[in-house]
Amino acid sequence: MPSPLISALRAYVRHAPPALAHAPLIRYLDQALARGPRTTIARTRDGDLTAVTTSDLIQRFLYLHGVWEPHLTAWIRGRLAPGDTFIDVGAHTGYYTLLASRLVGAAGSVVAIEASPAFHAILEEALRRNACHNVRTANVAAADTTRTLTLYLQDEANLGNTSAVQPRTSHSSFQVDARPLPEILHPEELATARLIKIDVEGAEASLMKGLAPTLGHLRADAELVIEVTPRSLSKQGQSVHDVLDPLRAHGFHTYRIANDYDPTSYPSAVRRPAAPVRWDGPITEMSDIVFSRIDADHLGGSAPSTTGSQAADHPSSP
Repeated sequence: MPSPLISALRAYVRHAPPALAHAPLIRYLDQALARGPRTTIARTRDGDLTAVTTSDLIQRFLYLHGVWEPHLTAWIRGRLAPGDTFIDVGAHTGYYTLLASRLVGAAGSVVAIEASPAFHAILEEALRRNACHNVRTANVAAADTTRTLTLYLQDEANLGNTSAVQPRTSHSSFQVDARPLPEILHPEELATARLIKIDVEGAEASLMKGLAPTLGHLRADAELVIEVTPRSLSKQGQSVHDVLDPLRAHGFHTYRIANDYDPTSYPSAVRRPAAPVRWDGPITEMSDIVFSRIDADHLGGSAPSTTGSQAADHPSSP
């Protein structure tokens, strides 16, 4: 499909009312961008410029929709305020880091922790591109002890799925330094953190073991968002309770936030994001869980989503 036509159809999908953003068109675009990747600079709905290659799932959704995980994105928008501290563990190429940098402003701070040297380099380039001066980065893995970890990339079409859990087959692997999260963070960063986001692809129980001794030092209104992966945990002889129990012991309640990786769900989710809902049942599949000391049926505070502008098209390769 010619590039101008793809750009025009993408603009239509982004800005048309959900009822008019037909699912077959979205699926067609998603498949076309996966089969014939575009490398460009895209603008998110929050105004951040990010490098994308559309063979990768996350980058393709950012190019097509201008947002990743719209329910979680909207909730974070409503949670962070100027002057806050945001900790992004497993920052990948920086989508949430860039978002938080805008939200907390010059008086706030962001710490972006990314184990992959390749992703860390892309993250730092994104910070320079967007003139984010309130972000500190760390190229290290968060774990329970100081050691060396081997990380595996299972599928090059989903670069976010880089994990310490060895798959049956892997595209590549590399070794990284790992330390407990309280040793990666400065004491004031941990003490002032308003929101800690953790997406470490199966290493969340190990990370929590290292973080647990300091949970009592978090500010009273601190909240955490953790991607919990039961299958990956069980492969390591761990369970969901290794993540949940230390937090519940410190007065945190659990909430589940909707997350659908079907590209056709994005137009409606962008315009009507759902707040996290109390979750006391079992967690049997990969889920984004919010931990808060607020005791309620759901966690409000999601600000209305911004409509943003059409993503820029500046190919970075001929």
